[in-house]
Amino acid sequence: MSNSKASETSRKVWALAWPIILTNLTSPLLGAVDTAVMGHLPGPQFIGGVAIGSIIFTFLFWGLGFLRMGTTGFSAQAYGADDPIEVRATLVRPLALGALLGAILILLQAPISAIVFPLIDASEGVTANAQAYYDIRIWSAPATLIQYGVIGWLLGLQRPWAAMATQIMVNSVNIVLDLVFVLEFGWGVEGVAAATLLAEIAGALLGLAIVYHTVRRMSGTWNWPEILRRDRLLALFRVNRDIFIRNLCLIAATSSFTAQGAAMSDALLAANAILINLQHFLSHGLDGFAHAAEILGGGAVGARDRSAFKRVVRSATYLTIASTLAISIAYAVFGTEIIGLFTNIEEVLEAAAVFLPWMIVSPFLSAPSFLLDGLFIGATRTAAMRNAMVVSLAVFGLACYVLVPALGNHGLWLSLMIFMVARAVTLGIAYPALERSISRPEAVPAQ
Repeated sequence: MSNSKASETSRKVWALAWPIILTNLTSPLLGAVDTAVMGHLPGPQFIGGVAIGSIIFTFLFWGLGFLRMGTTGFSAQAYGADDPIEVRATLVRPLALGALLGAILILLQAPISAIVFPLIDASEGVTANAQAYYDIRIWSAPATLIQYGVIGWLLGLQRPWAAMATQIMVNSVNIVLDLVFVLEFGWGVEGVAAATLLAEIAGALLGLAIVYHTVRRMSGTWNWPEILRRDRLLALFRVNRDIFIRNLCLIAATSSFTAQGAAMSDALLAANAILINLQHFLSHGLDGFAHAAEILGGGAVGARDRSAFKRVVRSATYLTIASTLAISIAYAVFGTEIIGLFTNIEEVLEAAAVFLPWMIVSPFLSAPSFLLDGLFIGATRTAAMRNAMVVSLAVFGLACYVLVPALGNHGLWLSLMIFMVARAVTLGIAYPALERSISRPEAVPAQ
């Protein structure tokens, strides 16, 4: 591998990563604003209500996150193979599926509520606020899922700026409406949910407009027999099924984390919600390099170029290590001040400060799994991802069973860190087979 090729790959990774990082950071910024607005209302039940409500939608929406992840892998491979007809097809399939699934969620909102809320072991005040949040935000389902398809497709085509515009629209509108609806109108939790609903609709409309103008400048045609090809639809089904299972396992772990904190006390629930926002900043920031590896790695898989894939891995790894160190230092130096931006409730501040050290070590323990996720998604090797996450969830459950009764909330955080390490180890075991397979014909279809 020549130095010039390595340098060129590093520049490509960085050129894709930094707009994605800016885009990704708007998502936890939104959650941070939600938490901060609620944190300045009287009592931790408001933070807790939004935290529980958000977890429910994490289940509902990110359980369907294959609409973003799988779309990026398929569109990146079609783009790398220089197949404009398939590039168009990789847009239509997830958009149609997203609209359908969003409509189904709205139709099933009552039974979903009846199933989910009795499972929440939280105080009456937290549960009431979470229900109010849910009743409004559920109507954003079609817009949210359509956005997943749009953003995944744009990223696969190496257009991070277009994807960034959509996300910035969503989160900017949401933040502004949060402040207006809650601080000016006094709508409380309902205001936070209404702001999210309107912002998601605005983002979907902008995303579709960007897609329309992008397609107009592309070569190729709309080929419906290709869009409806049986083997392509089966590949889409396999990938979506695997990512769905993988996402459910991930969400189960994070939701269990929140639920176990809720069972301890409202103050610990609120403190953990604040620290989880810091974890989200970490994951969304480092995911920029994972997404860049996903896009460029997927393109290398589509072109069946193993050398290019390995260069992407090296470059993304170096940049991830540097960023991990910077984030850890920032949390060590400014962590207490950052927590103070979220709330002025003394018992929550004290509890969050006790568990802040977990956020200082988290970047080192979490980063490898994020990067490996991106590489496997870009290659659409989703069966390996699914299996790795199932094993990691089992490890997390065992860790909680042993550590939480003995160590309390420290045991809960330690279990979460063990979960992150397990994700990296299980994917790392599968990685050599992924790399070896890239030059073979069977590497491109989903496994």
